[in-house]
Amino acid sequence: MTASRLKILCSGMIAAEPFQGGATWAVLQYLLGFQRLGHAIYFVEPVAEAALQPAGTPLAHSVNAAYFRQVMADFGFEQTSALSLAGTQHTVGLSYPQLREVAGQADVLMNISGMLTDEALIDRIPVRVYLDLDPAFNQLWQAVEGIDMRFAGHTHFVTVGLAIGQPDCRVPTCGLEWITTLQPVVLAQWPVATRVEYQALTTIANWRGYGSIRHEGVLYGQKAHSLRPFMALPTLTAERFMLALAIHPREVHDLAALNDHGWCLLDPAEVTQTPERYRHFIQGSKAEFGIAKSGYVAARCGWFSDRSVCYLASGRPVLAQDTGFSRFLPAGAGLFAFTTADDLFAAIEALRHDYAGQARAARTLAVEYFDSDKVLSRLLEEVGRSL
Repeated sequence: MTASRLKILCSGMIAAEPFQGGATWAVLQYLLGFQRLGHAIYFVEPVAEAALQPAGTPLAHSVNAAYFRQVMADFGFEQTSALSLAGTQHTVGLSYPQLREVAGQADVLMNISGMLTDEALIDRIPVRVYLDLDPAFNQLWQAVEGIDMRFAGHTHFVTVGLAIGQPDCRVPTCGLEWITTLQPVVLAQWPVATRVEYQALTTIANWRGYGSIRHEGVLYGQKAHSLRPFMALPTLTAERFMLALAIHPREVHDLAALNDHGWCLLDPAEVTQTPERYRHFIQGSKAEFGIAKSGYVAARCGWFSDRSVCYLASGRPVLAQDTGFSRFLPAGAGLFAFTTADDLFAAIEALRHDYAGQARAARTLAVEYFDSDKVLSRLLEEVGRSL
């Protein structure tokens, strides 16, 4: 499938929740990565009327549209993208007739979380890929909660849960054959960083992203559930911990505990609200303390963060809570998988002993495993092989 230039229509979330630099980059890695391979890339994002800001604002005049236009212009997609009002033919960017024309000629649909549901756009595309960036939760919502995760209508199912479908992974497959993939990073967009601005282990996180799921006695929870057992960590080491953490002010108990134990909290709305600020924060960090949603950990689904990949590409070592990814990626140089506090202390000591060497190892790992040229070429080959 990669032998010739393809026309690829991508869909995902950038503007439905504007000013989320990390979520924006998660989509951009695919757009920019496929473009680097020489393919013709188009992007459409459907946004619900209820998501428009301020409430009641027409699509064209919304904050969502302004953010969408800015991102698309910054990365060169202003002529090949559209923000559409779900359930209508109203768009910003490409018109709906232009979208119909693009879809009619497209070879591949890359549909993140199945966001694009407009049958008039997707039905004629021969390869329709459901791209799962939230493994375990998407499958559990469908199989256990009975929530329609929009799997229907796709020809291929791809997940970043590296263990999904394996016998020892608890996640239901929903009767689907899942192709596993690593998260891509466009290395040219994430060069090796030269200056440490934040002398701390950092990360960017939502304390609670959405509801948790309990299945067969196992809680598939959020980052709140994962971090609480490590609450005393800053008091046990001289290393600083800095979190760009979205946490509701009503989380009074947890906020008090974070403060009492010496966690430095930053407002993510300030430091990560645009793709450029997000990149600046990661590249200015010493290393990442990568806490995972407890659901990923409990499921042992092999999820590895797209955010952590950006740290690695920047030459910033990553200390990541193990979700089972250590079965698929080499840990111990540049990347450390932790389960216990003792694992973290050992990794911190390794950074102190040879930070420069660990930083080089981080970049090497990104180049070897996560380079978008390799990851996305392999992905297109996988979906092409099964036609």
